[in-house]
Amino acid sequence: MQRQYWKFYWPLALTSLVQLIGTQAQNGVLASYDEIGRELAIFALASSVFFFFCAALVFVPHMANVLGRSAPARGACLRFTILASLALTVPAAVLAFTNMGQTALSQIFHIQDAELAEVTRYLRLLLPLMLINGLRNHYTGLLVQAHLTGTVTTLYAVNLGVNIVSLAGGLMLGWSAVVTVAIAIIFSALVHLVATFMVYVLRYRSPDDGLTTELTWREILSFFWPVATTSLMFALSRPVLYAFVNRTAQAVVLLAGIRVAFDFAMLFHAPINQFRHFLVTFGESDPAGSRRFMGRIMLALTGIMGAIAFTPLSTFVLRNLLQVRGQALEIAGGAMMVLCGTPLIITIRNYFHGVLLTRRRTHGMAIGGIARVLTIYVSSWAFFEAGLLNRLTAAGVLLAGFGSEAIISAIFARLSKPTSPSQAELA
Repeated sequence: MQRQYWKFYWPLALTSLVQLIGTQAQNGVLASYDEIGRELAIFALASSVFFFFCAALVFVPHMANVLGRSAPARGACLRFTILASLALTVPAAVLAFTNMGQTALSQIFHIQDAELAEVTRYLRLLLPLMLINGLRNHYTGLLVQAHLTGTVTTLYAVNLGVNIVSLAGGLMLGWSAVVTVAIAIIFSALVHLVATFMVYVLRYRSPDDGLTTELTWREILSFFWPVATTSLMFALSRPVLYAFVNRTAQAVVLLAGIRVAFDFAMLFHAPINQFRHFLVTFGESDPAGSRRFMGRIMLALTGIMGAIAFTPLSTFVLRNLLQVRGQALEIAGGAMMVLCGTPLIITIRNYFHGVLLTRRRTHGMAIGGIARVLTIYVSSWAFFEAGLLNRLTAAGVLLAGFGSEAIISAIFARLSKPTSPSQAELA
């Protein structure tokens, strides 16, 4: 069984890494411009705002996988995804195009004039990404449902290739950082959507052919709103922390450094996020074997992350691969060491997320996400007021937030009622 688990899981883990290599490529391109810290900080603010709304769609693949078990159900999920994507575009557009939105961004992040204009320009250019992401997440979830995880990885590799070529092209053509990064993100996502849809049409086979079971909107909403809340809380985590970091004496360089460290940690965080799909697929049939598999992966990722963060490899990665220089390099290196606790905490959280998804009791995930943001807010405020908000405490604040979320998710998983004996063994 462990071999079967690995065959299913490794393409999903590789998919996560492929997606995040694109983020590292963006950081590298931004670091190629004259004002490195400024460009990294502006994109950190703009992306944290835009992806706060876009994050509500992160669990669309899980929704399609869990609920889309018949043609009518898949149609209902698709219609819901389109409407949800368009609805989420509206508040992002308000921030990007209205005076009220400009005022809000200025007050939240304490930015003015040129910086505010560039953050706004990012938001305007990225607006089409909302619907594109919703659709590609829907079809990706169906490919995972059909166990086409290797194909999912290949499609994301195509996405990465187009992204890197677009970034390099914008840099060579002398485009501004905003235009280069935004166009590369949009174009690569659009190519990925078209390719994913084509594979779905040609290769998808329903796990329950012939079923006519329909989903009501109430059932979809009951499943979706808690996981959407969970994603929104994840997307809100960084902006809440950044809002306090941006008030410190070394705001620009500190913000640039910790963002690079957070993105690096995501290389080890994101593969663990695929444990949710894994547990939905195999958790009921082999709870103990699933836990052993997840534990082995977690230990391996922790070891690799520590080997990089606590050795000269960290300087090599940051300076030579990501082009980070000066004080931002020192800040990122220190934050990376603290973030080595990420794999363990995220594994615990995602295990209980998988239990809640399997039992369709996703409200516990929402409450856990809210607890995470509250923890980050209170901790950030306390360190800022004490004059102790720095590279180490900022990374510790993020870990504390995930830790509180893991505890709340575990409590709700224990309290939720299983629908079968095998589900009872999961928690």
